[in-house]
Amino acid sequence: MKTLIVYYSMSGNCEFAANSIAEKLGADILRIEPEKAYPDSGFKKFLYGGRSAVMGEMPPLVPYKFEPEQYGRVILGFPVWAANPAPPMRTFIRDNLEALKAKRLAVFACQGGSGANKAFSKLKKKFGLTDFEAELVLIDPKSDPKPGNAELIGRFCLALSSDDE
Repeated sequence: MKTLIVYYSMSGNCEFAANSIAEKLGADILRIEPEKAYPDSGFKKFLYGGRSAVMGEMPPLVPYKFEPEQYGRVILGFPVWAANPAPPMRTFIRDNLEALKAKRLAVFACQGGSGANKAFSKLKKKFGLTDFEAELVLIDPKSDPKPGNAELIGRFCLALSSDDE
């Protein structure tokens, strides 16, 4: 089954995870970006990003090419902002909801603190699912690497590989 990883990354953590997962699974990658970048440091990062997440904003995205008919599985990856998927991911999901509902779905989230499980629960509700094929939570895997991250990524990929058999 062909797999696509769709991700948004502000600080490179989700990009690191997406590339690691893609390498193990042989998956394609689609990086999404908002038309207007969020501040990526200091107080403005938390003020604008947090407000955008809490207010449920869905910013316009830079044009991208998503061909859902080519994929049986889509993995969604995003940073967690205020216990929500980052707003650019919400835009992507809104714009492609029906196509995504027809796919096998897995998720990964990168966070500096907590909130990923709440974000996953919100997405399950959005998709009408009780579970994703696999879920992965990483704490700043690029900016503050931990020895166990490779094992966590490996287990995530193994869960998806065993579903293909």
